[in-house]
Amino acid sequence: MSRAPSGRNRPAPSLLVTTRNARFQQWQSYLTNRAKRTKAGRFLIQGVRPLNLALEHDWPIESLLHRIDGPPLSDWARELLETRSVEQIGVSAELMAELGEKTTTTAPELIAIAKTRTPRLKDLRLQSVPLIVVFDRPASPGNLGTLVRSANAFGADAVVVVGHGADPFDPRSVRASTGSLFAMPVVTVSSVEEILAFRDARRASGTDLHIVGTDETGSVTIDAHDFGGGTVLVIGNETRGMSAAWRDACDTVVNIPIGGAASSLGAPSAGAVALYEIARQRK
Repeated sequence: MSRAPSGRNRPAPSLLVTTRNARFQQWQSYLTNRAKRTKAGRFLIQGVRPLNLALEHDWPIESLLHRIDGPPLSDWARELLETRSVEQIGVSAELMAELGEKTTTTAPELIAIAKTRTPRLKDLRLQSVPLIVVFDRPASPGNLGTLVRSANAFGADAVVVVGHGADPFDPRSVRASTGSLFAMPVVTVSSVEEILAFRDARRASGTDLHIVGTDETGSVTIDAHDFGGGTVLVIGNETRGMSAAWRDACDTVVNIPIGGAASSLGAPSAGAVALYEIARQRK
């Protein structure tokens, strides 16, 4: 890493990375190595909309990487670099393409190195009629990000990942959320019992929470269930559905009637349908 000369069409970075040095390798590990990402408490933000939303919601950005060769930077990229008081690092287009998981000809203009946030259940600020979405042991980061996006779109208070599941800060999850990850809390807990204790504490303080699971074998069709009260909506694992512990914890299990040759909906699709129905009823 070295000091960078000033360039014509882009702000001069304070540092320059053009080789796969130790710092680049550290950034690269955030893409593929969950253990290193978690230990460092850092992850990458790729894409215009996710980066804009991260900044809009005051997400802690540690560094802004920007492309130093190739086409001139856009007005959007230049404005961010000129107005944000964070470390700025110039990176070659070839290396930016690797970090952006793109080809060299489509290397991103900007990538952010951001700090993770790990909100706790007890610190959640809930609406007067809460809606919390639980994803039981999600296997796919993309599915998790998609569900976060739907939860944000339909007015949920938070998404809770239960058990050993996908990492919300995996780049596939961040991209699939299209920035919604930065607009709402995403909490990770280890067990069903933590949710039940949270539910009991909220009930004791006067806020009821009804736990509703989604499953093709549910005894009530989703449109027949009254979602007018506080709700914890449980979406099961993509392959195995809800665990036995969640089935026991649910006050109600609803089904989504479907037709055609499909045997069931995928987890994020079922979540989106359920969230729409809740929003429809509450509206």
